[in-house]
Amino acid sequence: MPEAQTTATVGHPAEAEHEPTFWGFDPGGWIALAMIFVLGIFAWKRVHHAIAAALDDKIATIRNQLAEAESLRKEAEALKAEYEAKAKSVDKDRKALLERAKHEAEDIVAKAKTDAEALIERRGRMAEEKIAAEERAAIDQLRATAADAATKAAKRLIAERHDASADEALVNQAIGEIGR
Repeated sequence: MPEAQTTATVGHPAEAEHEPTFWGFDPGGWIALAMIFVLGIFAWKRVHHAIAAALDDKIATIRNQLAEAESLRKEAEALKAEYEAKAKSVDKDRKALLERAKHEAEDIVAKAKTDAEALIERRGRMAEEKIAAEERAAIDQLRATAADAATKAAKRLIAERHDASADEALVNQAIGEIGR
């Protein structure tokens, strides 16, 4: 038998057409990669805008808080200045009030001293007048007592030394003197 030569062909399925690849990506992979990249950029822009908006809001909030804090600081400084002015005014008023009270106290003491001296003088005069009145009363009483004693003594002397004839002579003498 003749040897038949058979050639076997290893069958490869139909050779598929291979498209060229670059770094292991075929054109579909590159398109997918490009779409992912574009979507990433869009997402980044959106996230970036969202982050920027959030940061802008935060910055605006902080600026508002700083403005409010500055306003409060100015109000506090104004209040501080006002209270310092009031404190100085109160201190001046206190000093003036103390000075006025001191002068009033001095005036009151001087008036009391003058009034006391006047009272002492008035009471002294009253005591002297009372003593003088008592002396006058004592002298008057002494005179009355002396006059009474003299009258009694004169009565007794007259009664002892004069009799009815002597009395008649005295009466006649008195009448004669009246007639002249």
